[in-house]
Amino acid sequence: MTTTDARNVLGEPLSSCSLDPLTGFYRDGCCATGPQDLGKHVVCAEVTSAFLEFSQSRGNDLITPRAEFGFPGLKPGDRWCLCAERWREALDHGVAPRVVLQATHEAALDIIDLQDLKRHALDLS
Repeated sequence: MTTTDARNVLGEPLSSCSLDPLTGFYRDGCCATGPQDLGKHVVCAEVTSAFLEFSQSRGNDLITPRAEFGFPGLKPGDRWCLCAERWREALDHGVAPRVVLQATHEAALDIIDLQDLKRHALDLS
């Protein structure tokens, strides 16, 4: 499946999540997934300090820049394609960041309930 064929959790074409910082498993700005993406980086989230600290406490430091991987390090307000399991874990601990449904891949629904995503949506009125 190409990125242009990808669908979001609402069944619509997948929108871009972030070009600055450049996110996505394929570093194309989209939360598309494929067989190589074992972590399912499919949730487009606007990260918060609480989430970044939580992720770091779980062994996934998203704050520290890693030039060797082209990773700038994240700061609150950045949008990033998160692993669906990590987002759900953050939800269970009360620190789930807000999400962009239009840019969250439908594969997230294998792990996260749509109603939980909708309660954290930035793009629902």
